[in-house]
Amino acid sequence: MLIKVKAAHEIPSSEITPESVYRARRAFLKGAGVAGAGLLAGPVLGQEASGTVASPNNSPEALNLASKPQWLVEQVAARQPVPDEGLFTTGEMLTPFQDVTTYNNFYEFGTDKSDPSRNARAFKVDPWTVEVTGAIGKPGTYTLEDILKPHALEERIYRLRCVEAWSMVIPWVGFPLGDLIKRFEPTSKAKFVEFITLIDKNQMPGQRSRLATIDWPYREGLRMDEAMHPLTLLAVGLYGDILPAQSGAPLRLVVPWKYGFKSIKSIVRINFRETMPNTTWSDLQPNEYGFYANVNPAVSHPRWSQATERRLPGSLFMPNRIGTLPFNGYAEAVADLYKGMDLRKLY
Repeated sequence: MLIKVKAAHEIPSSEITPESVYRARRAFLKGAGVAGAGLLAGPVLGQEASGTVASPNNSPEALNLASKPQWLVEQVAARQPVPDEGLFTTGEMLTPFQDVTTYNNFYEFGTDKSDPSRNARAFKVDPWTVEVTGAIGKPGTYTLEDILKPHALEERIYRLRCVEAWSMVIPWVGFPLGDLIKRFEPTSKAKFVEFITLIDKNQMPGQRSRLATIDWPYREGLRMDEAMHPLTLLAVGLYGDILPAQSGAPLRLVVPWKYGFKSIKSIVRINFRETMPNTTWSDLQPNEYGFYANVNPAVSHPRWSQATERRLPGSLFMPNRIGTLPFNGYAEAVADLYKGMDLRKLY
């Protein structure tokens, strides 16, 4: 199924979000500068003169995929380069590919950090479909190719901050979620976007575990203005190749100013709602994991401080601990989204 792209003049900005939220991305780059300049730590590993991040020659074993759709490999390879400044790069050292792909929270494949890379072997992403429902003009079930083909992919280097107080710097490949949302023609009733992960107990051993406390499938959500923000990325790759299974293949969310559990993996459903959706961790432990999940060093988790983080790679004796920045260093770009909100209560 193909989606017809609606012309820009046919989509009133009032239908989706205030006009200021989705200013031209280049204007953001010029106006905001490099977020979190205090954390700049030197050249970016693997970045070439062209601005693209060199692939580490990912092996099938590292990607943990039963197949790599050739059209997707080619689309990722043709990605636009990393900007040399602005919101979409950090200037920090990249977390090595090995750490990015072997230290994961993806409970569908197990609760230990090494479980996803071990248990996601031969994960099938082809064929893949996404059901799109709710307050939109173009609902339906779309193939992965339908979703991705109309978009030019971009390479972006973002910080990833886990609520467990560790962090990475990752070169993602994807495109702005807002560009996809516009194609579905949201109505004025679409105030929130809900995302749902695949449920497949045959492929995902964590879902059939008797010890699992999660009510599958995994669910997350964003307010519409958060979803439309230029920083919010729908990712299909990292380190110059398609996403490994343990990193959320073939389609995941990346919201860099929020704790990592908001960046839902292996998406199979997108639902546009008038009311705030229930989300997995907020349902499980609402006193610890709120809907907004904005990175906030001033608000501790009930069991640990959020003032600092352990930047990977590190070791027991050299944990590489650094200070955490409000909104993970993206405050200049996103703080206005939360004007008038008490972020200690609406965490």
